[in-house]
Amino acid sequence: MIDSHCHLEQKDYDPDREEVILNCKKELKAVVTCCAHMRDFNKSLEIIKKYPNFVFLTAGFHPEYISEVPENKINKYFEELAKNKKYLVGIGECGMDYHWVKEPEWREKQKELFVKHINLAKELNLPLVIHSRDAEKECLEILKEQKAKRVLLHYFSDKDLIPEVIETSYFVSVNTSVFRSKTTKKIIKKTPIEKLMTETDAPWLGFGKRNTPLSVKLVAEKIAEIKKLSFEEVDKITTENAVKFFGLMN
Repeated sequence: MIDSHCHLEQKDYDPDREEVILNCKKELKAVVTCCAHMRDFNKSLEIIKKYPNFVFLTAGFHPEYISEVPENKINKYFEELAKNKKYLVGIGECGMDYHWVKEPEWREKQKELFVKHINLAKELNLPLVIHSRDAEKECLEILKEQKAKRVLLHYFSDKDLIPEVIETSYFVSVNTSVFRSKTTKKIIKKTPIEKLMTETDAPWLGFGKRNTPLSVKLVAEKIAEIKKLSFEEVDKITTENAVKFFGLMN
């Protein structure tokens, strides 16, 4: 099993991060942690350097934070990402967020920054991890316009767009929202297992408490139930999907 999207740099793990990761090593093949803000990049690098070949890193700038940082600082952050390419397995999460960001001018800025992320991923030959809350259609349109090829739609939540997602050969990652969301269940039904990955978005989505990457087992079990497959088959295929997509290991 692989957690294809979590946030190990978050302060929620400060008291026991090492214990959490060592427990994950007992059961998981790998964990992909996502740095979503420049303030967390150095900390994220420290984590993956401490746990090589088990914790892997994607990095970008979450669209929710678009109004927090001036453009010149984001450009410097992107330069830092390029310098540290050897430590990255993906760019993101990046994209659009219309849930938290309502103002038209900041939504427009999100689009501009999204395109910059896509160009950076092309420049570094890395895949993209996409956040698209309440803006799924707009995200897909931009990805297609920009001819993005290697794309993971993290926590995707528009079941009606799944045919379009399948047509573009993008991947979808699902998490513990499957236990409360009919939409997530329908997305799992509609998406071929060959295009699914498991994730947790930990430390969030933890049934009223802090989540950890170990929850991917629950997610895989639920996928197996919904798709009427064995747990072993779901585990094998979703793991292979993540390994190939991120280029994690042989």
